[in-house]
Amino acid sequence: MKTLQTLTVAILFIGFASCSSDDDNIPTPDPVQSEQVSNLFAPQTGGQGQPVGGDFAKFDFETGAETTSDTDWDIAFRGTTIAVNGGTVSGTDDEPVRTGEAGATIATGTFASVTTAEGLTFAQDANASFAIPTGSDNGWYNYNPQVNIITPIPGKILVFKTTAGNYAKVEILSYYENAPANPDPQTDAGRYYTFNYEYNPNVGETSLE
Repeated sequence: MKTLQTLTVAILFIGFASCSSDDDNIPTPDPVQSEQVSNLFAPQTGGQGQPVGGDFAKFDFETGAETTSDTDWDIAFRGTTIAVNGGTVSGTDDEPVRTGEAGATIATGTFASVTTAEGLTFAQDANASFAIPTGSDNGWYNYNPQVNIITPIPGKILVFKTTAGNYAKVEILSYYENAPANPDPQTDAGRYYTFNYEYNPNVGETSLE
């Protein structure tokens, strides 16, 4: 009887040790990264009735930095236009070739309240259109011609699926250099993006908090 009890305890101990070992092998997800980008310059040529051109300023969420890579980028900025590395070129001059499967959508809410990408439908750039719509009140900004000011629309949070299958959300704070509270188009240079973003470095994980 004593031998049987000893065997039972040994088996239980081995089972517990095995379960503990299995638990130890489960990888811990990397935390969601929260960052702010300041003064990302997105110049363009043309406009005001003339053909728009100029290189896009490309940004990669994985590195959290601008890039000149032809392939390793997720989103790109030129003037008020935001492109994604997914789909096809829209047909404007000097666009980067889309080599990935990135997509975008606009969620309504505060930056804090948009906590997941689950259930969202992502669009890609296409002929004559961008996943993030261009034009005043169509996408992320409003243009006031009376004062010649571009202002981010409150409650419009940009959510992206990256080329690697990760997810990120972006809140654009300002379109003017150094993000003045009350920009003056006579003295504050435009086409400088300041934005908050959160990026989930775990592929396929939809949490954005």
